[in-house]
Amino acid sequence: MKTLKTLSLVTLLWLCYSCNVSPQAINYGADGCHYCKMTIVDKIHAAEIVTKKGKIYTFDASECMINFLKEFDTSEIKLYLSNNYNKPEALIDATKATFLISQNIPSPMGAYLSAFKTKNEALAVQSEKGGTLYSWQELLNHL
Repeated sequence: MKTLKTLSLVTLLWLCYSCNVSPQAINYGADGCHYCKMTIVDKIHAAEIVTKKGKIYTFDASECMINFLKEFDTSEIKLYLSNNYNKPEALIDATKATFLISQNIPSPMGAYLSAFKTKNEALAVQSEKGGTLYSWQELLNHL
């Protein structure tokens, strides 16, 4: 009976751990982009999708994540994340981010696309680098 309780507890803990739906740090220089297959090295433009079941898809750029959505069942997605231009490696909620397309800020796949946590941050960089601002929905329609 004691063995059964122990086994049940271990199984329950394993289930809780395996169903964790949260972002995961990108391993720069080792992880590959699920869309274009390039190794992710740019700490400013990377992106990540987390499904409702906790599966992680990493991308070397937000534009790769958006292109990936065209061939993926988006109803399965829990989180859309992009790196924050002002805080390299920091993942932010892409659906709430402000995006800037500026020819003066190259991104890995050539879309010149960068994400910002707030519109004010994006406006500050836009005033210096130029470009056009987009919300998540506007960006999906644009690309």
